[in-house]
Amino acid sequence: MSPSNRDTDGGSTSIAEAIEPIELQEEMERSFLEYSMSVIISRALPDVRDGLKPVHRRILYSMYAEGHRPDRSYVKCAKVVGEVMGKFHPHGDSAIYDALARMVQDFSLRHPLISGHGNFGSPDPAMGPSAPRYTECKLAPISMELMAGLDEQTVDFEPNYDGTETQPTVLPARFPNLLVNGSQGIAVGMATQIPPHNLEEVIDATIYLLENPEATTSDLMMFVKGPDFPTGAYVLGRSGIRDIYETGRGSIKLRAVAEIVENKGSNAQIIVTEIPYQTSVEQISAKIGALVDAKVLDGIADVTDSTAQRGTRIVVDLKRDANPKVVLNNLYKHTPMQTSFSANMLALVDNVPRTLSLRSMLSHYIDHQVEVVTRRSQYRLRKARERAHIVEGLLRCIDILDQVIEAIRSSVDRGEARSKLMNEPFEFSEIQANHILDLTLGRLTRIGREELESEMRKLIETIAELEEILGSSEKLREVIKTELTEIRDKYKNPRRTQIISDPGNLEDEDLISDEPIVVMVTKSGYIKSLSDAAFKTQGRGGRGVVGAKMKEEDLVNHIIHTTTHSYLLVFSSRGRVYRIKGYEVPRFERSARGTAIVNLLPFDGEESVAAILDTMSFPEASELVFVTANGQVKKTPLMEYDRSRRDGLIAIDLREGDKLVKVFVATDNDDAILFSRNGQAIRFPLVEVRSTGRATSGVKGMKLREGDRVVSGEKADFSRETLVVTDKGYGKRIQTRLFPRQQRGGQGVRSIKVSPDRGYVVEALFVSEEDEVLVVSSSGVTIRTAAGQIASQGRDALGVKIIQLDKDQTVTSVGLVPVSSD
Repeated sequence: MSPSNRDTDGGSTSIAEAIEPIELQEEMERSFLEYSMSVIISRALPDVRDGLKPVHRRILYSMYAEGHRPDRSYVKCAKVVGEVMGKFHPHGDSAIYDALARMVQDFSLRHPLISGHGNFGSPDPAMGPSAPRYTECKLAPISMELMAGLDEQTVDFEPNYDGTETQPTVLPARFPNLLVNGSQGIAVGMATQIPPHNLEEVIDATIYLLENPEATTSDLMMFVKGPDFPTGAYVLGRSGIRDIYETGRGSIKLRAVAEIVENKGSNAQIIVTEIPYQTSVEQISAKIGALVDAKVLDGIADVTDSTAQRGTRIVVDLKRDANPKVVLNNLYKHTPMQTSFSANMLALVDNVPRTLSLRSMLSHYIDHQVEVVTRRSQYRLRKARERAHIVEGLLRCIDILDQVIEAIRSSVDRGEARSKLMNEPFEFSEIQANHILDLTLGRLTRIGREELESEMRKLIETIAELEEILGSSEKLREVIKTELTEIRDKYKNPRRTQIISDPGNLEDEDLISDEPIVVMVTKSGYIKSLSDAAFKTQGRGGRGVVGAKMKEEDLVNHIIHTTTHSYLLVFSSRGRVYRIKGYEVPRFERSARGTAIVNLLPFDGEESVAAILDTMSFPEASELVFVTANGQVKKTPLMEYDRSRRDGLIAIDLREGDKLVKVFVATDNDDAILFSRNGQAIRFPLVEVRSTGRATSGVKGMKLREGDRVVSGEKADFSRETLVVTDKGYGKRIQTRLFPRQQRGGQGVRSIKVSPDRGYVVEALFVSEEDEVLVVSSSGVTIRTAAGQIASQGRDALGVKIIQLDKDQTVTSVGLVPVSSD
């Protein structure tokens, strides 16, 4: 290379002298700005006028120019992609084909712009369209409305990338495509996300704005109710919709359409028939399966994708013990069955990105239509006047046809003939003369005056009408309104997405009525809930009803009367506590055994239920009092347990050989009463027990003789009597005040005489005469009896028969059922 360049004056300039120094920061800023604007204008954002990005516009125009119209046959997509890439869009073929395929997909566009044959993909991102050599396409009928008037100079054309072709800078777009089909795009530093809408609603709003230019967004929302997604589903609430339409930005919740089907003789099912926009059946099914495996979702037996057979259809089979409403609510919470759509109504206005409200978007569209109809009218007026000028010449020609023929025959060539026609006596214009010369002699002789006069009358009417349109803004807007109405009536279809009230973040209890239930746990670790009405009140000494179908050597050892909305604190034998809601315990028939508790809580193989407590809240002044079989007592603030962890919390630090017996809520102003298996009871003030944290073991509450153990412990309630029940079915009521207050750590006093025949104490609790008691036997037989039917006796009395037991049966659990809960 020569070290110098010859300048125009014959001198030379060195390369170094030709270099212009530029600051790096300045060059980077300029280059990045040029790049970002190129991406924004030429690739990523749609034009507010036709709602199309350049690639979509070029695809549609190329197919229009090549004649791939709705009334023609399909052509290979590979051919279309090649034509677009070669003439208008010098980018990768995959980008062009992806854009083409999206315009075919009825799950992406509310009104697809291209009709296709073959596999153009599915909502599942993993299922893309087939290769373009396999698929076929042609323009959809509604696309012709985007191109209507394209050959009437309604829009500007520009050279293509190499100057060999011209292409429209925007399409006439005879309907508001940007809102009807929406748009998505990511530019440099900005993105657009415009949801699709119902064509009828959008056109009605456009017409209203045409008639009422001062209309507000609120006025237009009388017509445009909200987005109308091609996949249907629900939009929850209207506040997000209003934000989108008024500010151009906002978020809306989308929820799948699902139905709970109760099948006779089989488990319930949840049938999903419509899914949120931009989700897929495959994604939802896979997510449900993963969450079931991870034990995040309970109550689901199987998930079946039946979409190919009946349209969108996901069948979720539930387990027999599942609550369908709770399962459905959890599906909405944890899977794409409920999603959010964040809208950003960003589009190009005069090649500048703008965030647009509903009103401004329709206003810009109307401005575009005013220009399109004006330019079309000007074009048609010019053509009508040109044709009228020719028809006028032909009418004159007919009157002097013989002279015209003679003048043409006597001419040497066409130029001389044209000159004669343009001069006296004819005085035709050049255009008229050329048109006459282009006609054959036979055509000249057959021209009918009546036909030409009829055409002239129509041309005069057309010219007058077009001049009126161009001279009156109201008339021009009436034309736009009429044409929009025709398109609306031709292509409208019912709304697919329904707008419903937003229930908010529904908790499970919002879907379940708060009602009394009885929760029962067996010794082998089965748990169930059932309505308290399942047990009829019986007289003392009755045989009861079957309350649970036991496995061999199994027995019910925990029973608690609570409500579906109450918290259940389940304390395990290893000193841990788990928190669940009452409705989370599976509901079973009275005679059913229940479900293994390991299906509900993460118990390990050596863990079992030690105690269950129910509460509606966690007040600061209340404390949990723990009573162990070895007589230990611990007091911890109740609010320490107001938290949830799937693997549980440490509740008490149990010493070796000890186990948890009872847990109850109390304050320092209360007394506690502990009851032992051998009939002893001790009452002491809880203020003597220092409050400690969760991971502590407590202090001595009751001194036990050898072979004895604590079986129950409660907060003293002097407004009620104490009911003591033995494992042989005997029991009695005792005035609670008969138990004297003592210091903790003593042996206490007698509560009931025990013996091998009458049994040993299995439970003690506080009752009033109006209360009812559930007594459960080791075989699962349960009796519900009024507490007032059980005799009130002194501390040394033997008690009376409460339940009739068969041989080898024992009472395993006693629970309280207040009459007020019926």
